[in-house]
Amino acid sequence: MHLANLRIGHATHLEHHTGCTVFLCPPETTAGVDIRGMAPGSRETALLDPLKSVFHIHAVVFTGGSAFGLATADGVMRYLSERDIGHYTPVRRVPIVPTAVVFDLFSNGGQHPPTAETGYSACLSAEKSNGQPPAQGRVGAGAGVSVGKWAGFANIMPGGFGMASMVVDGVEVFSAAVVNAVGDVLNEDGTVLAGARDEEGWLVRKDPLRRFPERPTAALTNTTLVVVATTAQLSKVEANRLAQRAHDGLAIAIRPVHTMHDGDTVFALSTGNIAGVPFDVVASAAVHTTAEAIRNAVSSSINEQ
Repeated sequence: MHLANLRIGHATHLEHHTGCTVFLCPPETTAGVDIRGMAPGSRETALLDPLKSVFHIHAVVFTGGSAFGLATADGVMRYLSERDIGHYTPVRRVPIVPTAVVFDLFSNGGQHPPTAETGYSACLSAEKSNGQPPAQGRVGAGAGVSVGKWAGFANIMPGGFGMASMVVDGVEVFSAAVVNAVGDVLNEDGTVLAGARDEEGWLVRKDPLRRFPERPTAALTNTTLVVVATTAQLSKVEANRLAQRAHDGLAIAIRPVHTMHDGDTVFALSTGNIAGVPFDVVASAAVHTTAEAIRNAVSSSINEQ
């Protein structure tokens, strides 16, 4: 697994089925974001607009706990600040830590979301990883997530955290996903890998056009989060464009996707300085690794059962 110079760590609250995942970035990481879901929860995403004046970030956080989980970024900022990492100001360095959430409150009753200490612990895990890939499945921000909620919670299957990578023209392209989709996750051939089912099998076979929440509890509780990182040198504009292109990977692997009930968000990071690789080559690889990361997330969780 090629992590494109990222260090990744989880903090998982097993008893509460929640947690967070931190991606520590190398110096001078350029980032972009594309938010297509209609119910996102995030922090510091506005700074990733190419028109904004901050050009580098220091970490990305994925967290459970819905909006309560945004507190994890405080712990990540503390970890980075203790190491004098952050955007320069005349007073002190300010770590730039874009953060996005998934709604997993049903899994823990909503009373035990991740905290700043959870974020700090995930940073320590990333530090100790020595650049090795973390676990996949029901860990970190993927600990309490699920897929196939379009038919209600009685028919869901586990989501999770997954990764995939490839090397193209000497450039690493890496994707990580936390999959908490209202839709089903599909195999490469379009069959269902994980999603809504009952004792007779996949519900989509019965009614393929009615994949949307009919019960109020299934609405506004879903999101797929993705980080795409590459060692290709990208401008801030190109990083934002890469985030846009990577959403194609969501559309390939999840159906339906980008609904009124999802907060689908993709961050794209340029973590290296390899020049000369055509952007479309990198983007095509990102689409592939994103779809594979989504499939690996649910496959890993299913294998844990």
